[in-house]
Amino acid sequence: MDLAVIGTVGIDTVVTPSGDHREGILGGSGVYFAAAAGLYTPTGFIAAVGEDFPDEFREQIRALKGVDPTGLEVREGSKTFRWGGKYLDDMDHRETLFTELNILIEAPPPVPASYADSPVVFLANMHPGVQHAMAKQFTKRKLTVADTMDLWIDTARAELDVLLGDVDGLVLNFDEAEQFTGQKNTVTAGRKLLDYGPRFVIVKKGEHGAILVHRDGIAALPAFPSEKVVDPTGAGDSFAGGMMGAIAAEMIQGGPAKKDPAGFETLRRAMAHGTVVASFTIEEFSLGRLGSLTRDELNGRYHEYMHMLRLE
Repeated sequence: MDLAVIGTVGIDTVVTPSGDHREGILGGSGVYFAAAAGLYTPTGFIAAVGEDFPDEFREQIRALKGVDPTGLEVREGSKTFRWGGKYLDDMDHRETLFTELNILIEAPPPVPASYADSPVVFLANMHPGVQHAMAKQFTKRKLTVADTMDLWIDTARAELDVLLGDVDGLVLNFDEAEQFTGQKNTVTAGRKLLDYGPRFVIVKKGEHGAILVHRDGIAALPAFPSEKVVDPTGAGDSFAGGMMGAIAAEMIQGGPAKKDPAGFETLRRAMAHGTVVASFTIEEFSLGRLGSLTRDELNGRYHEYMHMLRLE
């Protein structure tokens, strides 16, 4: 498998400033990542759900382009992770209404044998101890990147510190970077995070884009100027999915990423792909837009975005 992701599958409740309330929709860090990455390269998806997971959601995952669902375990006697959030007026911040970890406090699912030789591994948001243990099962990994969140920074800091010493990169939100380091300046926070071991840190800033803090330099990319913002849930996960999918595809095709998948220029190019994929994610609830997205649409917006960035 070109790329493997370990993450969560959830049943979400989302409330937007317009008053739109969607209850019981498909979500989870791993789902959004895989849906985005699969648009670029074959992606193995590892996650566990409970017996309450709707059949329609299983079919929705199976239908995702480029995604191999072999690693999705349906566990009898368990309940699926559930999350609810309410977005504030700026759509860039949200309040968590509830979190029911359920199956996430149980043992993680096994890594399928067909995924074990994946050269690119993404550890989507989950307990850092689980992330680290799962990463070690990929014996041929050449690029390993992790995501995290405020919960783990608060409750599992020691495990998170250990994880950072064994990954190439970290992806997190700007407020999480501040929480982790105590630094309000994003670049300063990123540099401090590099001291823990990763070669690069990518700080997501929502509508303000993302910043790459790398041992070889700094890059900042703006968000795509979207006119339609329906549901920002999963935008960060699909950003990571598009980015990692683009890197894995370039590696397989023999491009510059094959020699150095964590190189500065490779990451900067890949971030542009992630930015474009995320701009589609926010146009509909759940996987509504990612599930219908075509490669032509993706390529068209990518070229539009690159033209927007060009200075001559």
